[in-house]
Amino acid sequence: MIIPKSRDDIATMRRAGEIVAAAIEAARAAVRPGVTTEELDHTAAREISGRGAQPSFLGYRGFPKTICTSVNDEIVHGIPGTRKLKEGDLIKLDVGAVVDGFHADSAVTIPVGEPSPEALKLIETTERALWAGLAEARIDRRLGDIGAAVQTVAEGAGFSVVREYVGHGVGRSLHEEPPVPNYGSAGKGYRLSAGLVVAIEPMVNVGGYETRLLDDGWTVVTADGTLSAHFEHTVAVTPEGPWVLTDLDGRYAS
Repeated sequence: MIIPKSRDDIATMRRAGEIVAAAIEAARAAVRPGVTTEELDHTAAREISGRGAQPSFLGYRGFPKTICTSVNDEIVHGIPGTRKLKEGDLIKLDVGAVVDGFHADSAVTIPVGEPSPEALKLIETTERALWAGLAEARIDRRLGDIGAAVQTVAEGAGFSVVREYVGHGVGRSLHEEPPVPNYGSAGKGYRLSAGLVVAIEPMVNVGGYETRLLDDGWTVVTADGTLSAHFEHTVAVTPEGPWVLTDLDGRYAS
């Protein structure tokens, strides 16, 4: 069931989004060679709790940490631990927070030190694909418009878009209807209306789009071992346009 949000609900989700954005920036500032993914988890946890929110991921379906940290060929859902980052790695930080019962969810991909030209192109393309999708989150557009916009940018740069894992609605639950694929046909699918809030999250691979789940039951990697990038924002469909709730400045996508 797709549940539209009131203006008050969306305002609460914006508060959660501000906290998510602050936690990401705190963790981003801590990224460097030699830092462990668990240290990044602790940094984000302090930021979330210090601002009066709770982490969305901790305990979700048994997930053991506050954030997801996925490195290099890991696409999503990596579990923070003792792994130390090294020069040239790509680290994906996926963060969620809940305020007064409403969630917000966002992710970024960060290079550790100087990225390779291929890694830099992957990061820039995936973020550009995200904003192309966000710009389609408008009244009377279709879910297919979002997916087509993301897919066009990613594949136009020579990369592939993960099919098995998609974006989602957000609200009183971290994952709500509708699913939001990062591929599709423009003009097809569910028609967007005011009050819909979704997380758009392109997962883009250097190689093929096929994935593999590791034995920990959480970490998803590229099947061919190639690099992957992940960006995500929570966005509200409003009469004023797509309001990006997890952007630091609360921008409207255009």
